[in-house]
Amino acid sequence: MNILISSSGKEPLFQQIKEQIKQQIFSGELKEGDALPSMRLLAKELKVSVITTKRAYEDLEKEGYLVSAVGKGTFIAGQQPHVLKEWQIRELENDLEKVVLEAKRLGLSKAELTELLDIYFEGDV
Repeated sequence: MNILISSSGKEPLFQQIKEQIKQQIFSGELKEGDALPSMRLLAKELKVSVITTKRAYEDLEKEGYLVSAVGKGTFIAGQQPHVLKEWQIRELENDLEKVVLEAKRLGLSKAELTELLDIYFEGDV
């Protein structure tokens, strides 16, 4: 599993781990039944505290992305394609909410925000 974390970013380390695991699930890199490294092993690999990896795994389990079996490990939960798409849309909606709030904070109008969206949608982002 390939996870890169930045200690200089604003996003908490557990959140970075969590989001990257989700992205690997969404992209199909991680599939149903795939085993994840133990919390201790992942913490050691990423040079973070076990508490950090534990929080990421627990959050992902609560959200239905992972299942844990005592003594066996943590695995990617079964995902139906339509459920995965719904989760991806929900994530996008959360991101859009943040963008809209920031645009309002900056005093942008809906038309200005829409214009920016059009530019990015049509561009090579």
